[in-house]
Amino acid sequence: MNKSELIDAIAASADIPKAVAGRALDAVIDTVTGALQSGDTVVLVGFGTFAVKERAARTGRNPQTGKAIKINAAKVPSFKPGKGLKDAVN
Repeated sequence: MNKSELIDAIAASADIPKAVAGRALDAVIDTVTGALQSGDTVVLVGFGTFAVKERAARTGRNPQTGKAIKINAAKVPSFKPGKGLKDAVN
C-alpha cells in the first residue's frame, strides 16, 4: 500500500473527503517526525512506538574493493510494534 492508497482507505473508513484525509495523514507524519527530531518518542498504544536509536561508529567493507571503510555514528529512527499490531498480523 502506498501513500495515495492509504489516503483513500482513511477517507473511506472515516467517511471524509480525500483532501482532508491527505492533510490529516501529512499532519501525523509531520508531528511524528518533529517529535523524533526533538528526541522524543511517540507511543501509540496497541499500534507501536516510534523512537530514535543511536548507532555506534563501526568499520565496514567496500563490497567492490574489499577495502575497510569507517562508518560514522548516526541516529536512526526505529519502530517497535505493539501487542495489538502483532496480534492482528498473526
